[in-house]
Amino acid sequence: MSEQSVVNATFTLEREYPVAPAAVFAAWADPATKARWFAGGNSDHELDFRVGGREIARGAVNDTVITFETVYRDIVPDTRIVYTSSLSEGEILSTVSLTTVEFAATDSGTRLTLTEHGAYLDGREQPAWREQGTDDQLTALAEVLAAVVK
Repeated sequence: MSEQSVVNATFTLEREYPVAPAAVFAAWADPATKARWFAGGNSDHELDFRVGGREIARGAVNDTVITFETVYRDIVPDTRIVYTSSLSEGEILSTVSLTTVEFAATDSGTRLTLTEHGAYLDGREQPAWREQGTDDQLTALAEVLAAVVK
């Protein structure tokens, strides 16, 4: 039997986007738009964006199916999204997290603040990996929103 462990970690990422909060929020709420910046090209993605709704992103890494499943707990249009998520490798749970995304109007558009609290189980995922992956997704979101500005 392998040794079990839990690493608890929190990170916060902030981004400025040159569009209104409604446009940034819509990029999280619309299934086709979210799939463009969140799931990656080789993933299956489903989004039921409502309180109690689920989001699932699933893809293969080295012949192992990785599943990221979210349940939306609180949605305040153009203002806030709160969700819980789990990441599994096959049938093995790797991470459980609570994420809050806040959208605030600024003079130049929107400040997005994302805070995630994670429990990383048995060394299957590292907090730094999750933070980097989330940072990459927010960069991809900027690229999708840049098309809105043009």
